[in-house]
Amino acid sequence: MVRDGARTGLIGRRDECQVLDDLLARARAGRSGVLVVRGEAGIGKTELLNHLADRATGCRVVRAAGVQSEMELSYAGLHQLCAPLLPQLDDLPEPQRNALRTAFGMRVGDAPDRFLVGLATLSLLAAAVGDEPLLCLVDDAQWLDRVSAQTLGFVARRLFAESVLLVLAVRESGSREILADLPELPVRGLKESEARRLLDSVVTGPIDQRLRDRIVAETRGNPLALLELPRGLTAVDLAGGPAGPETRTLSSQIEAGFLRRIRSLPPEAQQLLLIAAVEPIGDVALLRHAAERLGISVDAAVTHAEASGLMTLGTWVRFRHPLVRSAAHRAAGFEERRRVHRALADSLDAGLDPERRVWHLASATTEPDETVAAELEGSAGRAHARGGIAAAAAFLHRATELTPDPVHRGTRALAAARAKYQAGAFDVARELVDAAELSHLDEVGAGRATLLRGQLMSATKSAGAGLPLLLEAAERLQPYDSALAGQTYRDAIYAALTAGRLARGGVRDVAEAVLSVPGRVGTASREDLLLTGLAQVIVEGYSVGAPRLLEAVAAFRTEELSREDGLGWLPLVCRMAHNTWDFDSFSELSARLVDLARGNGALAVLPSALLLRLSSRVFAGDLRGADTLAAEAKAIGEATGSSFFAHYGELVVEPFKGRESTTRQAIEALTHDRLLQGEGKVTTATQWAAAVLGNGLGRYEEAYAAAERGCENPQELGLSLQSRVELVEAAVQLGRTAQAAEAVRTIETMARAGGTPWALGISAATRALVSEGQAADDLHREAIEQLDAAGARMDSARARLRHGEWLRGEQRQAEARIRLGEAHEMLADAGAEAFAERARQELQAAGVKVRKRTAATPAVLTAKEVEIARLAQGGCTNPEIAARLFLSPHTVEWHLRKVFTKLGISSRKEIGSTQLEGMA
Repeated sequence: MVRDGARTGLIGRRDECQVLDDLLARARAGRSGVLVVRGEAGIGKTELLNHLADRATGCRVVRAAGVQSEMELSYAGLHQLCAPLLPQLDDLPEPQRNALRTAFGMRVGDAPDRFLVGLATLSLLAAAVGDEPLLCLVDDAQWLDRVSAQTLGFVARRLFAESVLLVLAVRESGSREILADLPELPVRGLKESEARRLLDSVVTGPIDQRLRDRIVAETRGNPLALLELPRGLTAVDLAGGPAGPETRTLSSQIEAGFLRRIRSLPPEAQQLLLIAAVEPIGDVALLRHAAERLGISVDAAVTHAEASGLMTLGTWVRFRHPLVRSAAHRAAGFEERRRVHRALADSLDAGLDPERRVWHLASATTEPDETVAAELEGSAGRAHARGGIAAAAAFLHRATELTPDPVHRGTRALAAARAKYQAGAFDVARELVDAAELSHLDEVGAGRATLLRGQLMSATKSAGAGLPLLLEAAERLQPYDSALAGQTYRDAIYAALTAGRLARGGVRDVAEAVLSVPGRVGTASREDLLLTGLAQVIVEGYSVGAPRLLEAVAAFRTEELSREDGLGWLPLVCRMAHNTWDFDSFSELSARLVDLARGNGALAVLPSALLLRLSSRVFAGDLRGADTLAAEAKAIGEATGSSFFAHYGELVVEPFKGRESTTRQAIEALTHDRLLQGEGKVTTATQWAAAVLGNGLGRYEEAYAAAERGCENPQELGLSLQSRVELVEAAVQLGRTAQAAEAVRTIETMARAGGTPWALGISAATRALVSEGQAADDLHREAIEQLDAAGARMDSARARLRHGEWLRGEQRQAEARIRLGEAHEMLADAGAEAFAERARQELQAAGVKVRKRTAATPAVLTAKEVEIARLAQGGCTNPEIAARLFLSPHTVEWHLRKVFTKLGISSRKEIGSTQLEGMA
């Protein structure tokens, strides 16, 4: 775009440049900014990025551009942007450092989670700021590979106090899926007067006024069109010769103009442009090597290409505009493009850049070729190892197309389908499974195909929808691969427990299938013990399966666990520790799972691990510790778009505090999330939460109705069992002794089967509520003793409250005051405000005046500040807090400074628990 010498430097872009200048000033003042510049091809987006770069004196500038032919190469765009910043990698925490190095192919390792890569990128940008702001410019973002675009979107939503300005230019016709919710600057056509001035700057000779009007009208103020279209006009055209109406799109007209200019060049210059268009890296040395292999006189071709103004060769190859690249493609025939791909493949070092080499080789191959297909398959493995699941899928897909042998083609199609599934391309994955099943798959292959169909159904619909296929896959795999079959049964039964009452066929079908496997019952394997014990609980009754479950849980607790086994099996093991009331194992194994997931950057597992650990902390009476875990789970939920992870922590913690508003909000969010409609676990969990809330607030009719719904499906275990405990308390308060007694009998049977202190304590506590006289007194005391021994302080505190209430009803006021005082202190210290208030009111009725506890400091902190303050109080460093909440350390430091100011303190050591009570 021609500059006009004004302050903005660009004709007609004063307002847009002012927006960019303001963002740059904000970055210099220590605040980050993000902007997506949107507009059609040629509207001037690149010139606006150049304007920013020109104004960035005293700033560090890094640039990248999306290239259409690189969209299958995962992390290619991100690597391009971050390459100048890689010396700062050593400043990152080890898991983040390793994630980026693996993603960029700098080390060999397991594929990192993409959200960990996003966090690492955020930390890298923040670390690169130093004493000067960082300006990140990304052009043609619509052509970034998907995972790079997702990563930059993730980073953009978390930039705050890092002095980083991220500006991405996107062609309007590109997808708005990834960058849709970021601040935008729409760039539209120039005003008519501005368009005429720009046109006059490139048409120096005489031009017919009618033609001038027509060009201005047809280009609709598009600067590139105004600059380029007149180049294709002849002297007759300029003089007002005849011309028909133009029906093509503006971008097509511009590309057609570039195409005419390319075809006017000598053949060798055209070939050189084609090489540059096919290989998007812009490597001048590679361009020359490939040209020499094609017998091109490179220097002469370069001279013509640069003289045309379509391409420049400096440190890197650069086109006049992206439409030149597509025009260069169109100018060449298929055979010529194939020859260029072959020359590039032969010019690339197979040891240094094997993936790019084989991709060009595959593009040069027109018929099935096992050698090329095998190379593609090998490159897919390398791409997956560096985190490029989408790239691996693309390589495997192309390998499938080039495989001549039908049997081998089916195996590769299945591998490609799995990679596409992992990359989130579910429709393509389903098509590849169809193609694989048309080949001659063996029994294991057929079982894997069914497994993949089940996983696809679970991902696109619900856990219950995919369950029948997962079960079928496990049964098909069992005779051939017992280990994979066991993992599939594990996933199937986990899905069944999640789907609960909404599961097709129900959890019983899965349990019966597990028990039908020859030799499984009685095996010594901890994995088989776990599956068998769970299946027996469901089919044969809790008393039959619980001892085996406890044995399996103990084995997982005491025996060594590999990373893979830990991440794969511990989520189910923790659930079974809870279901068997094994509090020590539940606490220890959930903590181990969180550490394992955090240490390995396994963000696919970490949210579930956090929620399991959070539940154990709630029952331990540590609601503040649960709050920090809930904040971390919420951060991941917001990062991944999961309503479940974003709100489930609140669902577990808030009812004990008596926070009706936030509890109801969590219930509403989970109940109405369409992605959770097929999961019965949500109904059970929300009803349990409502029951706890009702019992805490003394609204027993509400609590009873919710608890009744919560324990409707006992085969879900978990909170279905806990709902039964809430039902007993509410039923007794309402005088519904028959319903309470029935629930107590069920709990007592379970407690005898497990025999753990937690189970025996819960059993004694509920039995006490339906007993009278000395028997009731003895049971209340037994419950407190057992629950104290178990370490379940929340249940122990509630047992003291119920005992105190019973003692007061028996007119034993002195004893009641002691017990209620204990309950009030424990519940208040735990942060269980509703139950603590119940104890306070009982104490007051017993003649003891107790002040209602209030927060020492007004609720002046924001929710994010409270989350950060709690983690800092718990001993976490800024980088650790940043990693847990998906922020940069700079942003954490900025929030902590505000916390210190608001609380009137000067260091994190002065943050006290009481200062955070009652805050947001």
